[in-house]
Amino acid sequence: MRPISALALAAAATSLSAATDAPNPSRDGNFRPPPGWVRTAHVHDPSVFRDSDGKFYIFGTHLACAKSDNLISWRQADFLRSGISPATAAQIRKWNKDDTASNWFDYLWAPDIIYNRKMRRYCVYLSANGDDWKSNIVLLTSEKAEGPFEYAGSVVYGGFSESDWTDTDVPDVLGAKTLPERYTAFGVENKKWGLAFPNCIDPCVFRDENGRMWMTYGSWSGGIFMLALDEKTGLRDTRVRYSANEHSDPYFGKKIAGGSYASGEGSYVRRIGEWYWLFLSYGKLEAKGGYNVRVFRSKNPDGPYLDKNGRTPFHDTYEMNFNGPRGVRLFGAYKWSGDRFGSVAQGHNSAIVNSDGRAYIVFHTRTDQGHEGHYIRVHQLFLNKDGWLLAAPYRTRGERIDPKGLARRSLPGSWDVILHRLEVDYEHGGGARPERIELKADKTVAGAHTGRWDVEAGTPYITVTLDGIDTFRGVALTMAIDGTNDKTATFTAIGDATQLTLWGSRIPASAR
Repeated sequence: MRPISALALAAAATSLSAATDAPNPSRDGNFRPPPGWVRTAHVHDPSVFRDSDGKFYIFGTHLACAKSDNLISWRQADFLRSGISPATAAQIRKWNKDDTASNWFDYLWAPDIIYNRKMRRYCVYLSANGDDWKSNIVLLTSEKAEGPFEYAGSVVYGGFSESDWTDTDVPDVLGAKTLPERYTAFGVENKKWGLAFPNCIDPCVFRDENGRMWMTYGSWSGGIFMLALDEKTGLRDTRVRYSANEHSDPYFGKKIAGGSYASGEGSYVRRIGEWYWLFLSYGKLEAKGGYNVRVFRSKNPDGPYLDKNGRTPFHDTYEMNFNGPRGVRLFGAYKWSGDRFGSVAQGHNSAIVNSDGRAYIVFHTRTDQGHEGHYIRVHQLFLNKDGWLLAAPYRTRGERIDPKGLARRSLPGSWDVILHRLEVDYEHGGGARPERIELKADKTVAGAHTGRWDVEAGTPYITVTLDGIDTFRGVALTMAIDGTNDKTATFTAIGDATQLTLWGSRIPASAR
């Protein structure tokens, strides 16, 4: 089961003004966006999609949506919610049950969208959550990205028992006349389902480099699973068979991560560079819940996935992993010196590689202002020289990395650095804060940390060694500081041994 039942509270807080980088227009009739302001939207569990006309869409929990022309400024939209007819809503509701839902869309979570070339339709994969693991992932299709949407079937069902398993596709998939004993030994009625099997929510659908379609799904409890899809129908590929073992199930498919009730949800897979990257969100999604994004990589779409230190994303026994070392954490809770509020509980991301080859992570975040309001952020992604994924320290404003890098002579000076350490006291407002260092012309580091730094001439690659903590390898580029038009040198890097993320931002002359 999903460990948090506060999604309704979170999604309802869409009037968040503190998270828009500007005064609330409703309180100021003469409101004018200040320089550098980025308009955002409020979509929980955002899944990003680029249509053939170049427009970007975000689909999210409770059928919230947003759209953009540039990944920078977003407009709130409701085409998913308005594009589902009462008849389609009834078909979605047919299997699952959720007694806590007060609106017809409250139990509908974390959709993902892809254009199916063989069907010539847009396919939306939608979590229909239910009590006692009785959830399923439904497929909705449309001729247009903005709907209307029609029910096309269910990809996978969860929480079935001997009394209702014939209402699902389990008999057809397994070719069974009686429910196999494994689904009753670890069943709904004896409350053991989550020890072995997934909660069928949080789908991510993607194509591999050969054009084959896959879907990852699942949350906490039994872990994250993967199914091969049939592009002709958009549903599961029934020709693919799965074995029965610790990391595979004949019905639910191949297990790729999690298990044993360790945290982990919102799986997302995207090929960036030469690797498939598995994104997972650890922790609880509330402002004080410690939500954070981890990444693993593989040469194959269905794994095995590993982090930089060779750890797998599996949890074969329970582990309190919110602050654990498993997986490369792209960032955690933080607040730059000039920020009006801190960014906390970032997670349930998607990712996109744009037509120009630049990659981005799209996620929802909360703030340290004492409420559960949330908004979306988009940060550019990079690969360091060793091929490990890095997130930019500021939200995207259309910046481009110079393939020749930044001149070494332009980098000496005062810098703020944020080291995303693993141990964060999320419950009491903890998070990373900037520390002041000096990058000196002789390539030494002074100030809050000592060490050495250097850039590889003719490339964007930078190396920073901090007083015995680690050697961090990343990229340097010019970015606009959030909420301003001030541009400055920045870097993002990952530690060789600790796989911790280090961000740096040169103090602009106007702020010295």
